[in-house]
Amino acid sequence: MKRRLVLQGLLAAVPAAGGLSSLLVAPKQARALGGTLPDLDQPAPDFVLAGFVPPGTEGERRLSDFAGRWLALYFYPKDFTGGCTLEARGFQKDLAQFHSLGAEVVGISADSAESHASFCGSEGLAFPLLSDPGGLVSRRYGSWISPYSQRHSFLIDPAGVLRASWVAVRPSGHSQEILASLQSLIAAAPSLPSPSPSR
Repeated sequence: MKRRLVLQGLLAAVPAAGGLSSLLVAPKQARALGGTLPDLDQPAPDFVLAGFVPPGTEGERRLSDFAGRWLALYFYPKDFTGGCTLEARGFQKDLAQFHSLGAEVVGISADSAESHASFCGSEGLAFPLLSDPGGLVSRRYGSWISPYSQRHSFLIDPAGVLRASWVAVRPSGHSQEILASLQSLIAAAPSLPSPSPSR
């Protein structure tokens, strides 16, 4: 009896919500644990964040700093944790390959610039780690569940257009996933702007 009342209540709500077809229509934007993901083939959400930039300085980085180069932008929960350390080591191991393809790597988490400096020093990381303590940028990329950024990654082309995204990634081998996608995108789209020389 109780089940029948629940079903009747649900069926009564369907017309009010726009009919049965409204329940079957896919959402216009992709969602992930952490929010609404930005659309592919559209300008990537802008950012300006402070952080640690090897070889040893703190400073701001913005999306426009990477104009003319591919950008592998990855969000991660916390410095010095097992999965985040494994993922960062993978990017560091493959950094020369990214550079040879005209790409830079940038990590973003809620950690402070001081934590990032310590993490880069301890793991020998030679790419920027940016601080997003309130999750403002992470939210723009659908990658925030307070108080942490979620493990999502994005590939942005030299013109600042979002070309690929990964959600809830596995840290092990993820850098290689992005490299393979980058190689495919470069091969498939020779009309994209060519990257400027490695920095």
